[in-house]
Amino acid sequence: MSDLGDWFKSIPFITRSWFAASIAVPLIGKLGLVDFRHLVLVPEYVFSKFHLWRPVTATLYFPVSPNTGFLYMVNLYFLYHYSTRLETGGFDGRPADYIFMLLFNWICIVITGMLMNMRLLMIPLIMSVLYVWAQFNKDTIVSFWFGTRFKAHYLPWVILAFNFIIGGSFVNELTGNLVGHLYFFLMFKYPMDLGGRSFLSTPQFLYRFFPNRRGGVSGFGAPPSRRPVAQEPAAGGRGGRYNWGEGFRLGDD
Repeated sequence: MSDLGDWFKSIPFITRSWFAASIAVPLIGKLGLVDFRHLVLVPEYVFSKFHLWRPVTATLYFPVSPNTGFLYMVNLYFLYHYSTRLETGGFDGRPADYIFMLLFNWICIVITGMLMNMRLLMIPLIMSVLYVWAQFNKDTIVSFWFGTRFKAHYLPWVILAFNFIIGGSFVNELTGNLVGHLYFFLMFKYPMDLGGRSFLSTPQFLYRFFPNRRGGVSGFGAPPSRRPVAQEPAAGGRGGRYNWGEGFRLGDD
């Protein structure tokens, strides 16, 4: 238990909070402490009965059952793995910028969910974060099931197909990918690569609550530089465990 506690404490704060909530809320629903029907997104209840918690709980809740447990665990792994990498990589020392990205993606996903009558929003938000990580690490070689290797740029779409196979739908994954693309395009691609105006910037009040932990000015300058990467061992090479889209850079242990 001490090892598990040490591992949990080693997760960066924002990812740790999101990860813990994504376990706690489904557990509350599973145990019947709160009727799961109060946790999903129902637009008419949000607007007519002021169930303002639903857009939040719908992002954290997932109906865990024998049929959905594997999909839930896989996406929980994606949350932990890629959110940790973003928070300690491209957003290292800039918690306000990372929280702003999550808030922007969450708002877009909630609006989309209301328009498309989507009750569960956990997977779209996770996929939006994974998509942003993939854009920051386009040339990183990742390994998927059965030893398949490809650049991280393709990872969100491979996972879309993977979740469609095991879950029977791709709407959640596609929504997450499109929202992640929207954020990356407006924050980086359009103003930096195409010379357009900057449409997104982190509000100053977030910097007051979550100040940068390192020197420099608030906000981003450019996406993280990409270093040459070494291909990772084939999936299943670590004691028989599979690595779902885990990329390695030179210098990683």
